[in-house]
Amino acid sequence: MVIFGAVGDLTRRKLIPALYNLAKNQLLSREFAIVGIGRRSISTEDFRNKVSEDIKQFATDQVEPDIWEWFLRRMYYLSGDFGDKKLYPQLKELLDKVDKDHSTHGNHLYYMATSPDYFAPVVEQLASVGLMQENNGQWRRVIVEKPFGHDLETAKALNKQLLNVAGEQQIYRIDHYLGKETVQNILAFRFANGIFEPIWNRRYIDHIQISVAETVGVEQRGGYYDQAGALRDMVPNHIMQLISLTSMEPPISFRADAVRDEQAKILHAIQPLSSEEVLTKTVRGQYGPGVINGERVPGYREESDVPPESRTETFVAMKLLIDNWRWADVPFYLRTGKRLPGRSTHVVIQFRRAPFVLFRDTPVENLMPNQLVLHIQPEEGISLRFAAKVPGPAMRLGAVDMNFEYEDYFGTQPSTGYERLLHD
Repeated sequence: MVIFGAVGDLTRRKLIPALYNLAKNQLLSREFAIVGIGRRSISTEDFRNKVSEDIKQFATDQVEPDIWEWFLRRMYYLSGDFGDKKLYPQLKELLDKVDKDHSTHGNHLYYMATSPDYFAPVVEQLASVGLMQENNGQWRRVIVEKPFGHDLETAKALNKQLLNVAGEQQIYRIDHYLGKETVQNILAFRFANGIFEPIWNRRYIDHIQISVAETVGVEQRGGYYDQAGALRDMVPNHIMQLISLTSMEPPISFRADAVRDEQAKILHAIQPLSSEEVLTKTVRGQYGPGVINGERVPGYREESDVPPESRTETFVAMKLLIDNWRWADVPFYLRTGKRLPGRSTHVVIQFRRAPFVLFRDTPVENLMPNQLVLHIQPEEGISLRFAAKVPGPAMRLGAVDMNFEYEDYFGTQPSTGYERLLHD
């Protein structure tokens, strides 16, 4: 595995801990090695020392010395500028040595933990020295994550550049949300339980809410974030994955292409917003200075690398409609933002109210509609709200919750969310 951006935050916080978890669970082949590439001028030994310090902070479970030592011996580092053509012959030479020492047979996975500006140039340079060619049963893969372009035009241009030097089957455009067990469980919950799918439509569902709330600010990503904003940063990827998994038709199988086809149908069916509807069906906001846990935190315009007059949104909410038979006239309410009161990602399916003419003695606030909540993070589970009789002589209702938590039934498996994606 070759990681471009090997000393960056994504690598130290997510990729290395995820790969270690795979090794710990014996899901990594013995024929495995990591080559890290970064601008920082350090040696392989320095790189190994750095990741050894980082894993103490970012590991999701206790680090076992024997496994870590096995893992560490398979790490190498190459210093260079991603835009420098001289880097790639050096990389080819190093990979030839690693292939020989660790019997990796020329199978290479290139992970772009870099700025999107480097995606296409890096892959083009890899191809120029033969590192994208698949010969004699070898495979070569490229992983890119968000943001994939700044808008439709730039996304298409980037896609075309990649396809000029790599086959479609070689390119993995990933969203790490799909690696979360709770996200994958949306499909299992819908299609493995006969009691839910028959009512999963416009006849019984009033609306659906999808929320991705964060308590943190932009941290050290002010330069990137001010060009993206909450809408581009979260909605086309994480939130659209959740909306499509929640609303798609049953696929013919759980093969990647079958699921992707059904997701694509949903995205095509989303009703575009006119310029007038943008004013009435969307809300944008930006966080200001305040106090969190007794400590003052800066407002968005006070963050580093953010212009003092920036109008970039850090919160966005919108109402969408899906133009198909199942979801006609059912609104989908989406919201995401930073510096919100709590950290939570969840999907709320709110069902239509039952007729309450029989329950005149029940206060209005207790006549709650049924709600099904799929908790993605930090809590992982499912809750169902329904009405029950309050003890006493009168027929009065109260809302109660039935809860399922993954940890209670299955225990927890330490995870960064990247293990499943890297293993696949």
